[in-house]
Amino acid sequence: MHLDDGRKAAEAGDWVAAGHAFVRAAMEGSAEGAELAARVTAELVPLADGGSAEAAALLAGIYLEYFDESALPAAAAYARVAAEAGLPAGQRTYGHMLVKGLGVEEDRERAAALFRAAAEGGDAYGRFNLALLVDDTDESLQLFEAAAREGIVVAGAVLADRLSALDRDEEALGWYVWAAEHGHTEAMNAAACWYRDGFGTAPDPVQAVRWFFVMLAHGDGNGVHEAIQMAKAGALNVEQIREAGRLAGDPTSAETLIGMLPSGEGF
Repeated sequence: MHLDDGRKAAEAGDWVAAGHAFVRAAMEGSAEGAELAARVTAELVPLADGGSAEAAALLAGIYLEYFDESALPAAAAYARVAAEAGLPAGQRTYGHMLVKGLGVEEDRERAAALFRAAAEGGDAYGRFNLALLVDDTDESLQLFEAAAREGIVVAGAVLADRLSALDRDEEALGWYVWAAEHGHTEAMNAAACWYRDGFGTAPDPVQAVRWFFVMLAHGDGNGVHEAIQMAKAGALNVEQIREAGRLAGDPTSAETLIGMLPSGEGF
């Protein structure tokens, strides 16, 4: 879908829209999207040089993500232009470069100011990046939550980690589950382990195995070994395994796990 949108935008001569679409495709794992995003820079350069802050911010991001280190000076120059123009995406990108020292001298204080400006301009990643830098615990938690509610899934997982460190386990589990439901595999593993061990809730082997199954469906096979151990230890019966598979949307894995049990075990 994103590739088609990008091609249509390119045919119409809207290179900024095309670039954004190709980047979105690349972020979803499309190698062709990454290739097209890199190629569209040839069309973005004259736009950025002509004063388009949006083209400059997009160009900087593409240079950072899809080019080697030789592109860092150009990425920094375009990100700075976009940031100084007050564009939240440019502020966030230039701030990221300042935090990491990518093509510029590291300056975390200036980066934080740029992230705050981006956040105030409505940029969700700006909120997330600012949350990682601020010292005030309450503010950082609020920023992580705001970023998560605006669709930054990793913000929900990090929020869960921070809440766990504060011994706010029930809240932490809620955010691990939220991030897991949005496809974050590390949060899936955390949710599964917490349900298994009873952190933030009473032990719930069905939910534990459910999330181990979901991990497997997302290409992470580590959880299936945990599920096998739980089943063989008698932590849940056959019907509970089937319920975990139903909740995970993966009845096949449930039947496979049942088939691994010695005859009569788990009933």
